[in-house]
Amino acid sequence: MKRCTLVPATFFLVLLMAACGRPTGDTGAVRDSDLAVLAQAAAGYAEARPGPGPEFPRDHGPHRDYHIEWWYLTANLEDAEGRDYGTQWTLFRVATAPPDHRDSDNDWQDGQLYMAHAAISWPDGHRSFQRYARGGDHSGVAQAGARAEPFAAWLDDWTIASSGAAWLPMQVQARQDAWGFSLRLEGEHPPLLQGEGGFSRKHRAGGGSWYYSQPFLAAAGELLLDGEAVPVSGQAWLDREWSSQFLQNDQVGWDWFALHLDSDEKLMLFRMRGSDPQGNFQHGVLIKPDGQRRLLDPARIEFVVLATEHVAGRSLPLRWRIGLPEIDRSLEVEALHPQQWMEVDFPYWEGIVTVRGTGPDSTGRGYLELTGYSPAARPDTTLRSLLEFEF
Repeated sequence: MKRCTLVPATFFLVLLMAACGRPTGDTGAVRDSDLAVLAQAAAGYAEARPGPGPEFPRDHGPHRDYHIEWWYLTANLEDAEGRDYGTQWTLFRVATAPPDHRDSDNDWQDGQLYMAHAAISWPDGHRSFQRYARGGDHSGVAQAGARAEPFAAWLDDWTIASSGAAWLPMQVQARQDAWGFSLRLEGEHPPLLQGEGGFSRKHRAGGGSWYYSQPFLAAAGELLLDGEAVPVSGQAWLDREWSSQFLQNDQVGWDWFALHLDSDEKLMLFRMRGSDPQGNFQHGVLIKPDGQRRLLDPARIEFVVLATEHVAGRSLPLRWRIGLPEIDRSLEVEALHPQQWMEVDFPYWEGIVTVRGTGPDSTGRGYLELTGYSPAARPDTTLRSLLEFEF
């Protein structure tokens, strides 16, 4: 057996793996995926299923009875010369044990683990960062956590929080050495419930998450790029999801699009990929400028990969044609540049995309997320190697 000396970040990764559970028996298609932790059995946790939807402000806060959740913000931004920039801010919460198995009242043994990701993209570059922390109030200060009212979610000084008693406006910030961003987010629309009254189905046989979005956010502030301040403004999209088993065992990952169209419409599409493409699960919604939504027929959403790029040892689809005959549109979605790879312990691709196409209102900007694409020849990964260490 191998032995190692753990640095703090790696230590929290081991705790996170322990919280999510090592795959046992036949875990199906996700066995060798970076996302295997999202397909573990959820016994003892609350289950996302159709029913009464989210309530606000309560559901802006954490859901400790569920295994995993996240607060997820992306922003498409421009500088004074019209050059494209983007930011991502994400806080993940993972429970170490179901509610009935949490024995300790000691905050130093709090059963909630937090992982934060931050990233900045610019016309020819990308930087990503990560942090870990355990929940709980330590000496009067909670290093990581979230609350519903007034809303705030944080890990150290990486924060997203309402500026006053109301949900909006809010401020988001993150900084790592000479890199970072600080943005003010404003909007008038209430949160938009995704799926069926907030329940977002992710598999034909059932399973899914609670999911709502704030896609109509105006963003303005400043980026810090290797010590240089860059004023920016643009549009942001906030997503909230919580679940206890996000993937089923025959699913390998997802392709997710959040698009700001120049018509002031928003378009959210995702494809949950099965080990057999016939088992893919698709979803789409067009959101009008007044906040009204139109659910799209999944059978009529056409995802066609036009080009792939070799990134981080993986072949990734970074140019797409998306056919939406139901609304007389065909979109071509292309990455601003290939190297928007999130080089974190649970790696994935997340970055700016441009949108153009045929039909009315078919241009814009947005974000694309690609998960579960394994290297062609997969070596021992950080996650797998850690499980082999003897501590």
